[in-house]
Amino acid sequence: MTPLPCGFRVELDQDTRRLTDDLLFGGSPARVLRLTAAGQAAWRELADGPITSAAGGALARRLTDAGLAHPVPPEPSALPRLTVVVPVRDRAQLLGRCLAGLDGRHPVLVVDDGSLDPAAIAAAAASYGAKLVRRDVNGGPGVARNTALEHVSTELVAFVDSDCVPGPGWADQLAAHFADPLLAAIAPRVPALAPDTAAGRYTRVAGSLDLGDRPARVAPGTRMPYVPTAALVARRSALAHVAVDGDVFDPRLRVGEDVDLVWRLDGAGFRVRYAPDVRVEHHEPVTWSGLLRRRARYGTSAAPLAKRHPGKVAPLALHPWPTLTVAALLTRHPLIAALAFGGSVGSMARTLRAQDIPTAGVVRAMATAVHQTWLGCGRYGTQFAVPLLAALMAPRGWGRRAAVASLLLGPPLTAWAKNRPRLDPFRYTAAAIADDVAYGAGVWAGCLTHRTTMPVRPALVRRPLRFDPKGK
Repeated sequence: MTPLPCGFRVELDQDTRRLTDDLLFGGSPARVLRLTAAGQAAWRELADGPITSAAGGALARRLTDAGLAHPVPPEPSALPRLTVVVPVRDRAQLLGRCLAGLDGRHPVLVVDDGSLDPAAIAAAAASYGAKLVRRDVNGGPGVARNTALEHVSTELVAFVDSDCVPGPGWADQLAAHFADPLLAAIAPRVPALAPDTAAGRYTRVAGSLDLGDRPARVAPGTRMPYVPTAALVARRSALAHVAVDGDVFDPRLRVGEDVDLVWRLDGAGFRVRYAPDVRVEHHEPVTWSGLLRRRARYGTSAAPLAKRHPGKVAPLALHPWPTLTVAALLTRHPLIAALAFGGSVGSMARTLRAQDIPTAGVVRAMATAVHQTWLGCGRYGTQFAVPLLAALMAPRGWGRRAAVASLLLGPPLTAWAKNRPRLDPFRYTAAAIADDVAYGAGVWAGCLTHRTTMPVRPALVRRPLRFDPKGK
């Protein structure tokens, strides 16, 4: 394992807990890491400041790979050499706003991907001193970025979409992370730039490109399975390493080409990270219809991604005991639910004792697992089975109706209570349900087109907690 280089520091993830002197709990997927005597010495080094030894770098790599901690790069000694790439089609005004947000410290390459008014694009690019490459036939954002890479000579390339508004220095801040030789790409937070309408206020707290305020390693099966290329800084040699027939971005994918790239980079052994301390705003649709059309379009990418990356597109991960507990509660069998919950607590406690790990907090942890399973089932049902939920509410019986209503309304009301948007709970809930239904419709459309049901199949997870006894 390549250590994290000297000079880096690490910050523990907000969910990481030190159970004992030699045990750490946290990460994504959740795990317990046991530190050896050498590992505890390396831990003290990391707690005191930057990495100064190979042992400290090795532990830092293990912690950051597992999601237990996040790397903080040293201050760069020089301005990074990078090229900014902006693919565009028919958005001359937004392109001008995007280029105006750049600080002018790096060369900018605009790729006109078959615009109907190429003169307007050319004028916007010339106004800000950007080099222009013209594609006569529209190929989509992935193809436009592939074209750009043919004209880039710097090792780092910063992709930013024309409907983004970058701030000064955004790419430089992200470029500092490339002191890590394994890093292939890193993405900033992409919050919504939306008007003060009901649709805009909803998008500001539920935008599909805004992945939140927590840093993360990006990898399938983790809390952060992908990042968009709306804004992304990447290492060109890493991109070339995973290119297929010379193409970094799959030209067959009009949507989801960024997820496909991230998963290929991860599969090749590179690291991809999410750094929300850097922000690049993104223009969002101003109407409900525009918002829902885009969500449906995003959903169509699930099927081709599932066929390219089997097992990595799972809409719902189900753990046996919490799932049984939720099913019993929804079908009004409280005794079975209590027995299932007791079984989950007992099973986890036995597993922890077998590894000589404290069992304090097991009840609370399993209650959280049940709550998350209920929310996950509700959102899955909304996205992929709304007609079935509606049919279940039709027969008489308030018990069944209440159970179905909890699945339908629970996830959006929970999100509303957490985010407290400037939108009343009724409109927020209606918007969230419509959002999920639109995305699910896109997924089903992709499934029909590609003749697969992989994107709508839940995954059964039999191992709720990982154990890593090799922390050194």
